[in-house]
Amino acid sequence: MSHLSRRRFLSLSSAAMAAAVMPRLSFAAGQTLAEIKASGELKIGCEASYVPFTYRDDSGKIVGYDVELAEAFCKALGVKANFIDTAWAGVIPSLYAKKFDIVMSSMSYTKERLERVGFTIPYAEASQALLVRAADKDKIKTASDLNGRLLGVKLGSPGQILEEKIDASLKAAGGSGFKEVRTFDDHPAAYMALAQNRVDGVLNTLPTLAMVLKDAPGKYALVKNMGADNWAGIAARKEDSEIIAFLNGQLQHMKADGSLYKLQEKWFGLRMSLSDKIPALS
Repeated sequence: MSHLSRRRFLSLSSAAMAAAVMPRLSFAAGQTLAEIKASGELKIGCEASYVPFTYRDDSGKIVGYDVELAEAFCKALGVKANFIDTAWAGVIPSLYAKKFDIVMSSMSYTKERLERVGFTIPYAEASQALLVRAADKDKIKTASDLNGRLLGVKLGSPGQILEEKIDASLKAAGGSGFKEVRTFDDHPAAYMALAQNRVDGVLNTLPTLAMVLKDAPGKYALVKNMGADNWAGIAARKEDSEIIAFLNGQLQHMKADGSLYKLQEKWFGLRMSLSDKIPALS
Protein backbone atom coordinates (compact mmCIF):
# COMPACT_ATOMS: atom_id res chain seq x y z
CA MET A 1 0.00 0.00 0.00
CA SER A 2 1.48 3.37 -1.00
CA HIS A 3 2.02 6.11 1.52
CA LEU A 4 -0.86 8.19 0.15
CA SER A 5 -3.36 5.36 -0.15
CA ARG A 6 -2.32 4.12 3.29
CA ARG A 7 -3.05 7.59 4.64
CA ARG A 8 -6.51 7.50 3.04
CA PHE A 9 -7.22 4.08 4.56
CA LEU A 10 -6.03 5.12 8.00
CA SER A 11 -7.99 8.37 7.89
CA LEU A 12 -11.18 6.39 7.34
CA SER A 13 -10.40 3.71 9.93
CA SER A 14 -9.63 6.30 12.59
CA ALA A 15 -12.73 8.43 11.93
CA ALA A 16 -14.76 6.72 14.67
CA MET A 17 -12.03 7.37 17.23
CA ALA A 18 -11.82 11.04 16.31
CA ALA A 19 -15.60 11.39 16.37
CA ALA A 20 -15.62 10.09 19.91
CA VAL A 21 -13.01 12.64 20.94
CA MET A 22 -14.60 15.65 19.23
CA PRO A 23 -17.87 16.02 21.18
CA ARG A 24 -16.09 16.27 24.51
CA LEU A 25 -13.85 19.05 23.19
CA SER A 26 -16.18 21.00 20.91
CA PHE A 27 -16.88 23.72 23.50
CA ALA A 28 -13.30 24.09 24.75
CA ALA A 29 -11.79 27.56 24.84
CA GLY A 30 -9.48 28.25 21.95
CA GLN A 31 -5.74 28.50 22.40
CA THR A 32 -4.32 31.99 21.92
CA LEU A 33 -1.19 33.24 20.22
CA ALA A 34 -0.17 34.78 23.54
CA GLU A 35 -0.17 31.32 25.11
CA ILE A 36 2.02 29.94 22.32
CA LYS A 37 4.43 32.87 22.67
CA ALA A 38 4.60 32.30 26.41
CA SER A 39 5.46 28.62 25.86
CA GLY A 40 8.33 29.57 23.53
CA GLU A 41 7.40 26.99 20.90
CA LEU A 42 4.81 25.97 18.35
CA LYS A 43 4.24 22.23 18.66
CA ILE A 44 3.57 20.68 15.26
CA GLY A 45 2.27 17.19 14.64
CA CYS A 46 3.51 15.38 11.54
CA GLU A 47 4.24 11.99 10.06
CA ALA A 48 7.95 12.26 9.35
CA SER A 49 8.09 9.83 6.45
CA TYR A 50 6.61 11.84 3.57
CA VAL A 51 9.32 13.25 1.28
CA PRO A 52 9.64 16.18 0.76
CA PHE A 53 7.02 17.53 3.18
CA THR A 54 8.24 16.07 6.49
CA TYR A 55 10.88 13.35 6.67
CA ARG A 56 14.07 12.46 8.49
CA ASP A 57 17.45 13.09 6.88
CA ASP A 58 20.46 10.81 7.28
CA SER A 59 21.14 12.26 10.73
CA GLY A 60 17.58 11.57 11.90
CA LYS A 61 16.56 15.24 11.91
CA ILE A 62 13.07 16.09 10.63
CA VAL A 63 13.40 18.27 7.53
CA GLY A 64 11.35 19.26 4.50
CA TYR A 65 9.09 21.82 2.89
CA ASP A 66 6.73 21.91 5.88
CA VAL A 67 9.62 22.39 8.28
CA GLU A 68 11.01 25.45 6.48
CA LEU A 69 7.51 26.89 6.14
CA ALA A 70 6.81 26.39 9.84
CA GLU A 71 10.12 28.03 10.73
CA ALA A 72 8.99 31.13 8.83
CA PHE A 73 5.74 31.21 10.82
CA CYS A 74 7.60 30.73 14.06
CA LYS A 75 10.05 33.51 13.28
CA ALA A 76 7.08 35.88 12.99
CA LEU A 77 5.78 34.62 16.35
CA GLY A 78 9.16 34.72 18.06
CA VAL A 79 9.05 31.03 19.00
CA LYS A 80 10.72 27.78 17.94
CA ALA A 81 9.15 25.10 15.75
CA ASN A 82 8.92 21.73 17.51
CA PHE A 83 7.92 18.92 15.13
CA ILE A 84 6.46 15.84 16.82
CA ASP A 85 6.54 12.63 14.76
CA THR A 86 3.19 10.86 15.09
CA ALA A 87 1.56 7.85 13.43
CA TRP A 88 -0.86 9.11 10.79
CA ALA A 89 -3.81 7.13 12.19
CA GLY A 90 -3.55 9.03 15.47
CA VAL A 91 -2.66 12.50 14.29
CA ILE A 92 -6.12 14.10 14.65
CA PRO A 93 -6.93 12.46 18.01
CA SER A 94 -3.49 13.59 19.23
CA LEU A 95 -4.25 17.13 18.07
CA TYR A 96 -7.41 17.19 20.19
CA ALA A 97 -5.55 15.60 23.08
CA LYS A 98 -3.33 18.72 22.87
CA LYS A 99 -0.10 16.82 22.22
CA PHE A 100 0.59 19.54 19.66
CA ASP A 101 -0.92 22.81 18.45
CA ILE A 102 -1.28 22.20 14.70
CA VAL A 103 -0.74 19.46 12.11
CA MET A 104 1.57 20.04 9.13
CA SER A 105 2.16 16.98 6.98
CA SER A 106 0.41 17.57 3.64
CA MET A 107 -3.05 16.91 5.04
CA SER A 108 -5.37 17.10 2.03
CA TYR A 109 -8.91 18.39 2.32
CA THR A 110 -11.64 15.76 2.57
CA LYS A 111 -15.25 16.12 3.65
CA GLU A 112 -14.55 14.05 6.77
CA ARG A 113 -11.53 16.13 7.80
CA LEU A 114 -13.32 19.43 7.20
CA GLU A 115 -15.91 18.29 9.74
CA ARG A 116 -13.29 17.29 12.30
CA VAL A 117 -10.61 20.01 12.23
CA GLY A 118 -10.13 23.67 11.43
CA PHE A 119 -8.09 24.21 8.27
CA THR A 120 -6.04 27.03 6.84
CA ILE A 121 -6.20 28.04 3.21
CA PRO A 122 -4.13 25.78 0.89
CA TYR A 123 -0.35 25.72 1.14
CA ALA A 124 0.35 22.82 -1.26
CA GLU A 125 -1.35 21.02 -4.13
CA ALA A 126 -2.76 17.53 -3.62
CA SER A 127 -4.45 16.97 -6.98
CA GLN A 128 -3.90 14.03 -9.29
CA ALA A 129 -1.59 14.55 -12.27
CA LEU A 130 -0.29 12.40 -15.11
CA LEU A 131 3.34 11.44 -15.63
CA VAL A 132 4.29 11.02 -19.31
CA ARG A 133 7.53 10.56 -21.19
CA ALA A 134 9.27 13.83 -22.05
CA ALA A 135 9.12 12.84 -25.73
CA ASP A 136 5.31 12.79 -25.51
CA LYS A 137 4.80 16.14 -23.77
CA ASP A 138 3.49 17.76 -26.96
CA LYS A 139 1.26 14.77 -27.77
CA ILE A 140 -0.39 14.32 -24.37
CA LYS A 141 -1.44 17.68 -22.95
CA THR A 142 -4.91 16.99 -21.57
CA ALA A 143 -7.08 14.06 -20.54
CA SER A 144 -8.68 14.07 -24.00
CA ASP A 145 -5.33 13.03 -25.47
CA LEU A 146 -5.55 9.72 -23.63
CA ASN A 147 -8.07 8.16 -26.02
CA GLY A 148 -6.63 4.88 -27.33
CA ARG A 149 -3.63 5.02 -25.00
CA LEU A 150 -2.29 2.74 -22.27
CA LEU A 151 -2.59 4.00 -18.71
CA GLY A 152 -0.69 2.81 -15.65
CA VAL A 153 -2.09 2.99 -12.11
CA LYS A 154 -1.18 1.55 -8.74
CA LEU A 155 -3.60 -1.05 -7.44
CA GLY A 156 -5.85 0.46 -4.78
CA SER A 157 -4.60 4.02 -5.27
CA PRO A 158 -6.72 7.16 -5.78
CA GLY A 159 -5.46 7.08 -9.37
CA GLN A 160 -7.23 3.78 -9.95
CA ILE A 161 -10.52 5.36 -8.86
CA LEU A 162 -9.88 8.43 -11.01
CA GLU A 163 -9.08 6.45 -14.17
CA GLU A 164 -12.61 5.03 -14.21
CA LYS A 165 -14.03 8.57 -14.18
CA ILE A 166 -11.62 9.74 -16.89
CA ASP A 167 -12.42 6.74 -19.09
CA ALA A 168 -16.14 7.36 -18.70
CA SER A 169 -15.77 11.06 -19.56
CA LEU A 170 -13.68 10.24 -22.65
CA LYS A 171 -16.37 7.88 -23.92
CA ALA A 172 -19.15 10.32 -23.04
CA ALA A 173 -17.41 12.90 -25.24
CA GLY A 174 -17.42 10.47 -28.17
CA GLY A 175 -13.91 9.10 -27.70
CA SER A 176 -12.73 5.51 -27.48
CA GLY A 177 -11.49 5.73 -23.91
CA PHE A 178 -8.31 4.01 -22.76
CA LYS A 179 -6.93 1.23 -24.94
CA GLU A 180 -5.99 -0.55 -21.73
CA VAL A 181 -5.41 0.18 -18.04
CA ARG A 182 -2.54 -1.72 -16.48
CA THR A 183 -2.28 -2.01 -12.71
CA PHE A 184 0.94 -2.28 -10.71
CA ASP A 185 1.76 -3.22 -7.13
CA ASP A 186 3.61 0.06 -6.59
CA HIS A 187 4.22 3.34 -8.38
CA PRO A 188 7.95 2.81 -9.13
CA ALA A 189 6.99 -0.28 -11.16
CA ALA A 190 4.52 1.87 -13.11
CA TYR A 191 7.19 4.51 -13.73
CA MET A 192 9.52 1.83 -15.08
CA ALA A 193 6.78 0.60 -17.41
CA LEU A 194 6.36 4.17 -18.65
CA ALA A 195 10.08 4.49 -19.34
CA GLN A 196 9.97 1.18 -21.22
CA ASN A 197 7.01 2.28 -23.40
CA ARG A 198 4.68 -0.32 -21.87
CA VAL A 199 2.24 2.41 -20.76
CA ASP A 200 1.74 5.98 -21.98
CA GLY A 201 1.05 7.67 -18.65
CA VAL A 202 0.89 7.08 -14.88
CA LEU A 203 -1.51 8.75 -12.45
CA ASN A 204 -0.36 9.94 -9.02
CA THR A 205 -0.52 13.09 -6.89
CA LEU A 206 1.21 16.20 -8.20
CA PRO A 207 3.71 16.60 -5.31
CA THR A 208 4.82 12.96 -5.63
CA LEU A 209 5.22 13.17 -9.41
CA ALA A 210 7.08 16.47 -9.04
CA MET A 211 9.70 14.57 -7.06
CA VAL A 212 9.94 11.96 -9.83
CA LEU A 213 10.64 14.76 -12.31
CA LYS A 214 13.18 16.32 -9.97
CA ASP A 215 15.03 13.03 -9.47
CA ALA A 216 15.12 12.22 -13.21
CA PRO A 217 15.51 15.56 -15.03
CA GLY A 218 14.62 15.51 -18.71
CA LYS A 219 13.12 12.01 -18.61
CA TYR A 220 9.45 12.76 -17.89
CA ALA A 221 6.87 15.53 -18.12
CA LEU A 222 3.72 16.37 -16.13
CA VAL A 223 0.14 16.84 -17.26
CA LYS A 224 -1.96 18.64 -14.65
CA ASN A 225 -5.73 18.93 -14.21
CA MET A 226 -6.49 15.23 -14.04
CA GLY A 227 -9.75 15.22 -12.12
CA ALA A 228 -10.93 17.75 -9.54
CA ASP A 229 -8.46 20.17 -8.01
CA ASN A 230 -7.48 19.55 -4.41
CA TRP A 231 -4.96 20.98 -2.00
CA ALA A 232 -3.42 20.44 1.42
CA GLY A 233 -3.92 22.73 4.39
CA ILE A 234 -2.58 23.16 7.91
CA ALA A 235 -4.94 21.69 10.51
CA ALA A 236 -5.76 23.02 13.97
CA ARG A 237 -8.45 22.38 16.54
CA LYS A 238 -11.73 23.96 15.44
CA GLU A 239 -11.84 26.24 18.47
CA ASP A 240 -8.34 27.64 17.79
CA SER A 241 -9.57 30.35 15.42
CA GLU A 242 -6.85 32.82 16.40
CA ILE A 243 -4.12 30.38 15.38
CA ILE A 244 -5.85 29.62 12.07
CA ALA A 245 -6.27 33.33 11.33
CA PHE A 246 -2.58 33.94 12.05
CA LEU A 247 -1.47 31.10 9.76
CA ASN A 248 -3.79 32.29 6.98
CA GLY A 249 -2.27 35.75 7.25
CA GLN A 250 1.24 34.32 7.04
CA LEU A 251 0.37 32.21 3.98
CA GLN A 252 -1.20 35.19 2.23
CA HIS A 253 1.85 37.31 2.98
CA MET A 254 4.26 34.64 1.72
CA LYS A 255 2.22 34.19 -1.46
CA ALA A 256 2.26 37.94 -2.04
CA ASP A 257 6.03 38.31 -1.59
CA GLY A 258 6.82 35.08 -3.47
CA SER A 259 8.65 33.37 -0.61
CA LEU A 260 6.12 30.50 -0.49
CA TYR A 261 6.71 29.73 -4.16
CA LYS A 262 10.48 29.86 -3.70
CA LEU A 263 10.17 27.14 -1.06
CA GLN A 264 8.07 25.06 -3.48
CA GLU A 265 10.65 25.44 -6.23
CA LYS A 266 13.37 24.40 -3.80
CA TRP A 267 11.61 21.27 -2.54
CA PHE A 268 9.46 20.21 -5.52
CA GLY A 269 11.14 21.83 -8.50
CA LEU A 270 7.96 23.68 -9.48
CA ARG A 271 5.59 26.42 -8.42
CA MET A 272 2.16 25.20 -7.30
CA SER A 273 -1.20 26.72 -8.18
CA LEU A 274 -2.95 27.47 -4.89
CA SER A 275 -6.54 28.45 -4.28
CA ASP A 276 -7.17 31.36 -1.94
CA LYS A 277 -10.05 29.46 -0.37
CA ILE A 278 -10.67 26.09 1.27
CA PRO A 279 -12.51 23.90 -1.26
CA ALA A 280 -16.17 23.13 -0.70
CA LEU A 281 -16.49 19.35 -0.64
CA SER A 282 -19.71 17.39 -0.54
